[in-house]
Amino acid sequence: MNPPLKFVNNKIEDYALQTTYDPAKNEGSIVYNLSLVKTGDLEFAISVLKDANRSGISMSGLVKFLEPEKKISGLTIPPGCTGICTMCSISFDGILIRHGIPVRPIGGGIVEIENRTPVRFTHMILYEHTTIDPLQVLMSQKTTSVTDVMRKGSGNILANIREFHMEAEPLVGQVLDELSGSNFSGVLDVGMPNVPLLGVPVSPQFIGIAAIGGTNPLAAIREADRWIQVQAMKGLIDVSEMDEIRDY
Repeated sequence: MNPPLKFVNNKIEDYALQTTYDPAKNEGSIVYNLSLVKTGDLEFAISVLKDANRSGISMSGLVKFLEPEKKISGLTIPPGCTGICTMCSISFDGILIRHGIPVRPIGGGIVEIENRTPVRFTHMILYEHTTIDPLQVLMSQKTTSVTDVMRKGSGNILANIREFHMEAEPLVGQVLDELSGSNFSGVLDVGMPNVPLLGVPVSPQFIGIAAIGGTNPLAAIREADRWIQVQAMKGLIDVSEMDEIRDY
């Protein structure tokens, strides 16, 4: 008998509840995305990851590289490839939950950026309606222009949105202040109670908060016509196993 389908919103909740990352101490576990690139493209991939981090288009500068034959989360890195672990934006949901803030994941999509300011979601896939990560789907459809955003400040990037009850707004503000001094740099925009955020409606008495998709640097690599395979929300990893991309 086949196991029941697991929609992305359920998967997000599972991983978010297991996230233990403490931004103030920079310790604990986060949700990570796993990507495979050709080993010959590794230097190029590193340069893109650095540019994305400097441009604020990545969730974090934390990264882990895996050589061929190394194993992680049941996957063996194939010959000729290098694995890249980066922070998944679902880690943000875990941080909020860890601070006692219940969140409702809404969906992932494409956000139009103009002069480095988010304008609106132009595409949106609701988590409750898909079993595949929306950002992974949209990246495969070549709907992004992350490189343009990094270089010119305008274009389309991957992002996601969740909502929290308006009574938690002061606590969310404290968390965002805490994150501002950490390795986390992924908050895109925060809305107002009962008001759509970047064109996406929220529930009554709730506030939307959008985060940069953790797969944006990987989308930029793909935009350069380099081979890359991405598995979003691959698993959990302790940040002690990761390094800062600026150190490479």
